[in-house]
Amino acid sequence: MVAAGRHGADGRAPIVVRLWDRVVATLRDRMRRVRAFGGLAVQAGLAAALAWFVAHELLHVSQPIFAPISAVSTLAASVGQRLRRTVELIIGVTVGVLIGDLLLVLIGTGWWQLVLIVVLAIVVALFLVGSAAVVVQAGATAVLIATLSPSIRDLEIPRFVDALVGGGLALLITTVLLPLNPLRVLNRAARPALDLLATQLDATAGALAERDADRARTARSELRQNKGQVQAFVEATQGAREASVLSPVHWRERHGPVSRYAQAAEPIDRAMRNSGTLIRRSVTLIEDGEPVPDALPGAVADLAEAVRLLKRQFAAAVEPNRAREQALRAVRTAGAAYREGVGFSGAVVVAQVRTTVSDLLVASGLTQAEANHLVRGMFGELEAPGVPRRA
Repeated sequence: MVAAGRHGADGRAPIVVRLWDRVVATLRDRMRRVRAFGGLAVQAGLAAALAWFVAHELLHVSQPIFAPISAVSTLAASVGQRLRRTVELIIGVTVGVLIGDLLLVLIGTGWWQLVLIVVLAIVVALFLVGSAAVVVQAGATAVLIATLSPSIRDLEIPRFVDALVGGGLALLITTVLLPLNPLRVLNRAARPALDLLATQLDATAGALAERDADRARTARSELRQNKGQVQAFVEATQGAREASVLSPVHWRERHGPVSRYAQAAEPIDRAMRNSGTLIRRSVTLIEDGEPVPDALPGAVADLAEAVRLLKRQFAAAVEPNRAREQALRAVRTAGAAYREGVGFSGAVVVAQVRTTVSDLLVASGLTQAEANHLVRGMFGELEAPGVPRRA
């Protein structure tokens, strides 16, 4: 009766609790997003104001609307593609101006001329570059030239100036005045991906220990939601490289921790995919009632701890030696589980521990050959009781 009174006879109370938890989680995610990108808002505001001031007050452009727009557009590009965005703005403006001016001289103005000018500007932009940003800028500039040139003289030069001023000042702010810290960019992007991987490996270790197939299925489903985190990490590596190359403040970091961290994105992506296979086969192992040696959950738990250590040591910008040692401990434990005796799916789980450890070692800065050599040496004998010897 007490339980019924607390939770509601019709089960509505648990639903309310779940809804409340979801609301709290959503608010937490959105606050995290504001903290992560709040600096971008400050950079964008400063860039827009400076672009307008320089174009209007110093270069005497009468209506420098495009200067702040181009500055914000450059900053809105993915971190790591801002230099490219600036170049694309200029190329797009160039194509739009040239096509617009040429056709205005040849065919004059009107609605059908506007159609032809915009279509040709976009086709030429696609032929030359193919970037969506270039296409948009070429089309927009062609529209301005075709519609405003008859009434506004010398529109072309201000359009060029605006693109140069806006894009250039956006780069100046992000690289000199308010430079990004490349390590902070990488840490912020890598943390969700590595936390997700470690959490679901921990959950899988618990599922194996308790033979809980539902828990393993949940871990499998959760890990499948990793595309956004991995993509953010990949984009962050581009941003970190850009910041360390363009910003004088961070030039010294180009060949140190930033370079090593940036190169880790691909092997971490592979570790995610191989861990997905590990978890999927763990579900099958439990469902089929295969043997689960005590060492097998321990190997998966050791792997989760290796991921956490890698995250911490990357964040501290130190050589990830402890993470490597922990990863190899996972291999040794997996070898012990294999020799205790595993079934078909259990052997696949062991193999995926080895493969994922190899990925983590490469992410830590080792070559693939070095990683494979260490994994083989730590795993030990491949012959297991009742299992044919493997190559």
